[in-house]
Amino acid sequence: MASKLNLDPKKVDHARSSARKIAESMQEFIDRHTTVSTERTILRLLGVDGIDEVETPLPNVVIDQILDAGGLPRGVAYWMGNAMIHTGKEPQEIAEMMSRGELNITELPLASAKEAEDKIMPKVMEALKVIRAQTEKRNNYLATIGEGKRPYLYVIVATGNIYEDVVQAQAAARQGADIIAVIRTTAQSLLDYVPFGPTTEGFGGTYATQENFKIMRKALDEVGEEVGRYIRLCNYSSGMCMPEIAAMGAIERLDVMLNDALYGILFRDINMQRTLVDQYFSRVIIGYCDIIFNSGEDNYLTTDDAYENAHTVLASQLINEQFAVLANVKEEQMGLGHAFEMDPDIENGFLYELSQAVMAREIFPKAPLKYMPPTKYMTGNIFKGNVQDALFNMIAIWSGQSLQLLGMLTEAIHTPHMHDRYLAIENAQYIFNNMRDLGSEVYFKEGGIIQTRAQETLEKADELLAEIVGEGLFSTIEQGKFGGVKRPRDGGKGLAGVCVKDDEYFNPFIPLMLGGAE
Repeated sequence: MASKLNLDPKKVDHARSSARKIAESMQEFIDRHTTVSTERTILRLLGVDGIDEVETPLPNVVIDQILDAGGLPRGVAYWMGNAMIHTGKEPQEIAEMMSRGELNITELPLASAKEAEDKIMPKVMEALKVIRAQTEKRNNYLATIGEGKRPYLYVIVATGNIYEDVVQAQAAARQGADIIAVIRTTAQSLLDYVPFGPTTEGFGGTYATQENFKIMRKALDEVGEEVGRYIRLCNYSSGMCMPEIAAMGAIERLDVMLNDALYGILFRDINMQRTLVDQYFSRVIIGYCDIIFNSGEDNYLTTDDAYENAHTVLASQLINEQFAVLANVKEEQMGLGHAFEMDPDIENGFLYELSQAVMAREIFPKAPLKYMPPTKYMTGNIFKGNVQDALFNMIAIWSGQSLQLLGMLTEAIHTPHMHDRYLAIENAQYIFNNMRDLGSEVYFKEGGIIQTRAQETLEKADELLAEIVGEGLFSTIEQGKFGGVKRPRDGGKGLAGVCVKDDEYFNPFIPLMLGGAE
């Protein structure tokens, strides 16, 4: 299909090729390393769950003992398989023995890596069967009750109490929402463990726990059957526990997960080495079970100027795309992020925003793009805010966006009430219905503002990606070229949880998931 923006396909290909080189170079680093959170994920997939007498999650108990003994480079799959050989116990039982001080897992006689892997494989296959069953259940729902039209109407709940979240989520689904995102409590991304059980206290959101996922999934299935439309569930696979939460999401059938290492580096000051390694395993899991991931490029525009630095969004989208390719994530699962965040006082700002959105759609034609609403320049004037959101909705339907995080007219005042959400849904539905086919009816002036803006943005993104190929991604982040935020390679949170793998290391899940194991 011809580009309405008259983008140069060779320039797009060159930019994508540079992004591929960046991702492949980083993958060499990723493949040599593991982290405490990656190893805890293996345990969770093997069925290890629960807490000890002081409420430390059992995956942390096991990995902390192995880390303290210097055994992390060999990987928990080896140590658990070896322990199964010598104790005759299952992974959960072994973890419980360790939590009671009855077993030091690294002091057992050492079997070969092949023997340990052979011993653990039945548990691995059992875990994959559980995940596949959830994917099949989603597919069955979609085939029987169907889903809403794109752009999916994506709204948030953020009460701090999972049971109150359920009330608000079901109300939103009845009002027309297609995706419910349970916002995570403030600073959970900086916890190096996943809390256990249902939670009723959170600040600015609700803790992401496996039990909370299960509670909300059940509630959305119930209301989906009631309204005759599958309701997708979204949460955060980001922060210090990226792959662990991806595993929990796979087990409990989440449909969308916010997942982007660059976001964690820039906006949560998580060590870049740690989170890039963690991102890989999280995306392998996401790819295997058909979850849509959302990347965080929209956040760049809250700390940087959306007009001057729009090209950094495109560059990051291309890098995120190539990281996803290496994790075997299909393009139909790549919910690359962007946002409507230009200063509303810019003359012709709507045209520039439209150019940016159409460009993203043309460059990533199959991706379920996630479009974020205006936040930075929302003033608390609800009348102006409602107009800003309406313009945002117009661009979404015009440019063929996929996941539309609805703007709230009370943005910058308070966490949305149910009626705020209703008005946001009503606004979007009105505009989407009346402008459904506008995009296929309208072409842009040759050499006009919209075409020129897109071409210039692509040119700058291509140049930036070529620079990153030469300098490396770590150096680029250190220089603050994304979001105007600088982070040091050896700084930030979580570096102590990274190590180089030894020659006996294995992670049985990655090759099987990459191969689409049945």
